Amino acid sequence: MPSLIDIRRRIRSVKNMQQITKAMKMVSAAKLRRAQERAVAARPYGNSLNRMLANVAAAATKNDEVHHPLLAVREEKRVQLVLVSSDTGLAGAFNANLLRLAQKFADDNRDKDVRIEAIGRKGRDYFRRRSYNLSGEHIGVVDKPNYAIAREIGETLIERYTNAEVDAVYLCVNEFKSVMAPNLVLRRILPVELPSSSETIDYIYEQPPTELLAALLPRYVEVQLYRALLESISAYHAARMAAMDAASSNAGDMIDKYTLDMNRVRQAKITREIIEIVSGAAAAQ
Repeated sequence: MPSLIDIRRRIRSVKNMQQITKAMKMVSAAKLRRAQERAVAARPYGNSLNRMLANVAAAATKNDEVHHPLLAVREEKRVQLVLVSSDTGLAGAFNANLLRLAQKFADDNRDKDVRIEAIGRKGRDYFRRRSYNLSGEHIGVVDKPNYAIAREIGETLIERYTNAEVDAVYLCVNEFKSVMAPNLVLRRILPVELPSSSETIDYIYEQPPTELLAALLPRYVEVQLYRALLESISAYHAARMAAMDAASSNAGDMIDKYTLDMNRVRQAKITREIIEIVSGAAAAQ
């Protein structure tokens, strides 16, 4: 059994670690509140854009078929996967579950040319070690997402799809559902599937609906990426807060265990000293 000094040293080390995990939990809780507010605030805009796109598409296709490069459906031989992971860990199974889903997608499409656009260091490092085809990497943009970054990535993806460099673009991301339950999402964003509206509004268009549709389609892709960044950072801080809470609880259990061991060692030491004293007194008689 370890000595009394070793056990005390372990207790002190675990207590220091517990203070760190509690502090990290509080930091993630504060960041989660701000990130959640931004993600929730962006949802109505995305939903409104979907409804507008559906109405404009209905008006544009009323008389003739709409032809646009982002609507062109081709046989999926070259597939682009946009993976939104985090730059840092210590968030439980946040990245592990996401990378497992992306790995399954890549394995299911092994007969195709799969290219991975990695947003976040964890996803980049994972697929780089496995020698996958990385078409691009974006490090340090997940913690502070903004629309300019989403527009830059979206323009790159749109250019590749328009030039027929890829035949489909998929998005793999952890969406924020609740503090305890993130939502893994894998969906296709290119070619754009025009949403259908059950209640079509008959707008009076100043421009032809086909021109409006051509302007809305790139914006639709950019908004999808921007919402993915906001949802991902919210889900990350929720997962990290839960992981740090579990780590603090486990540290408390370890402290209790080591304290019990320390008391046993101390009791055994006292008992041994009493036996030595009694034995010495008996021998002196």
